[in-house]
Amino acid sequence: MASQQKPPFVNRERCNELADPDIANFVVSLIILIGLVLSYLPQHYRIIARRSSEGLSSYWVLLGAVAGTCAIANILTLPTSRDDAACCKVNSRFSCTAGLLGIAQISMQWACFFLIMFLFLIFIPRNSPSRSCISTQAKEAITVTAFCTMHFFATVLAGAIITFAYPSRLQSFANAMGLIASGCGVIQYFPQIYTTWKLQQVGSLSVPMMCVQTPGGFVFAASLFARLGWEGWSTWIVYVVLAILQGVLLGMAMWFHVRDRRVAREKGITVEEAAEEREQDDEGVAEAQSPGERSPLLRRTTGKKDDNQV
Repeated sequence: MASQQKPPFVNRERCNELADPDIANFVVSLIILIGLVLSYLPQHYRIIARRSSEGLSSYWVLLGAVAGTCAIANILTLPTSRDDAACCKVNSRFSCTAGLLGIAQISMQWACFFLIMFLFLIFIPRNSPSRSCISTQAKEAITVTAFCTMHFFATVLAGAIITFAYPSRLQSFANAMGLIASGCGVIQYFPQIYTTWKLQQVGSLSVPMMCVQTPGGFVFAASLFARLGWEGWSTWIVYVVLAILQGVLLGMAMWFHVRDRRVAREKGITVEEAAEEREQDDEGVAEAQSPGERSPLLRRTTGKKDDNQV
């Protein structure tokens, strides 16, 4: 008889809810998981194909990685998620899989964004007119990667300590992680929006990724809301905010595309050629404005020559 009793820490009411999962909800959650992974592939491919991470803001990468780590810590320490994981001991494998799809979705999003972070480090732009500028970009990429990696391990350590030593504070820890993830998500897109506007082009930022993720963010948030309810507001509110700000960035990218298309029509060239022409013009202006070692000497020499001519 004792072997048939369920462990005391298993929420039987929650397990009964998960024992018979809704097939439609399972299919939608699975599609979201697959679509989430596929939506990041254009961004990974674009950086690798261009062999450059130009156009990506280092602050966007930094805050995105921190937000992803905090989002994982949030959902793993929520009482609902812990109850869902505990139910795997008494429910079927299918019920267990269906109950943990929300955790899998956020985990895959974190993994995909961390891959962007490492690609950002590997493919630092090398065509800058100034060596000091290249050094600065390299230092920024290394600093961002090192900080995000240390933050991940520090968050794992803090979560483990609170789970085993202070379990009564897990809900507060989960809410704090959710608020940090939400805050970073709100701030994350402002430097990227500024960088994109300053460059007047998307660079290595993938427009197809944003086309998929902007509406997908609202669907993802709705899926998490259906799974976690109002108690898990600190988890799904992050994705509502991210979808709104990503929509702003997508609108900006579409405007640049329309502008380049108009220029291409006027000059009789392709849109890609118009974008490359604008990029070359921007690089030429930056190179002309960057001070060289001999510029002050040349200016003084020119001035003396003018005085002698007068």
